[in-house]
Amino acid sequence: MVKKKSFGILEAEKNKTSLKALLFINGEPPKRLPIASGFDVVACSDGAFLYLRAKGFPLEQLDFISGDFDSFSDLEAIPKEKIILTPNQDETDFHKALTILKEKGIRKVEVYGGSGGEMDHFLGNLSVAYRFWEVMEITFHDEYAQYFFIPKGFKIKGVKGKISSLYPFPMATNIETKGLNWCLNGETLSITDRIGTRNFATEDEVEISYENGAMLLFLGGQYK
Repeated sequence: MVKKKSFGILEAEKNKTSLKALLFINGEPPKRLPIASGFDVVACSDGAFLYLRAKGFPLEQLDFISGDFDSFSDLEAIPKEKIILTPNQDETDFHKALTILKEKGIRKVEVYGGSGGEMDHFLGNLSVAYRFWEVMEITFHDEYAQYFFIPKGFKIKGVKGKISSLYPFPMATNIETKGLNWCLNGETLSITDRIGTRNFATEDEVEISYENGAMLLFLGGQYK
């Protein structure tokens, strides 16, 4: 197997400091808002500002609100110094927010509101994350799972019994796994042929490696 690079779910590489951001985007709002402390930057896209305000999020903790502001026109509700107008229609608000965070030196992003609602938005968000995954560790959170692109050599701890779905994007070759109920031994996964969803961890630590392509790991609740 390829030499492993241990990210954990939200764990920074050992002996390396990574600036972290909390980002809200305009998908299905989280039922419970995460605590904003411990992040270097807290931000949202323009549409997400509406549900944050409705849910009583401490808006003073937002470092910036970015987007083309086509989701609402109540700009007076936002302090001018926190508005970053990004009118480019060739990129989504999520893409533009990630670009801003990258320019600020952010390398770890926790994303809420990336799924739910119109599914073309969800698929678009995955495509955007794919374009950044080699330079930023982006983790999506929703009511069912957390999911993220994994490096070609990866291991994670504390996952025994959890749903661990492997989703090629669009394919991943020569996959080796350890600690999953249905292990892979040199197989290829492809979204047009075979995918690896609804697997689960039988060990506390899971190891995954692959040779070419890209792959998402979805970590859900306990397998039933």
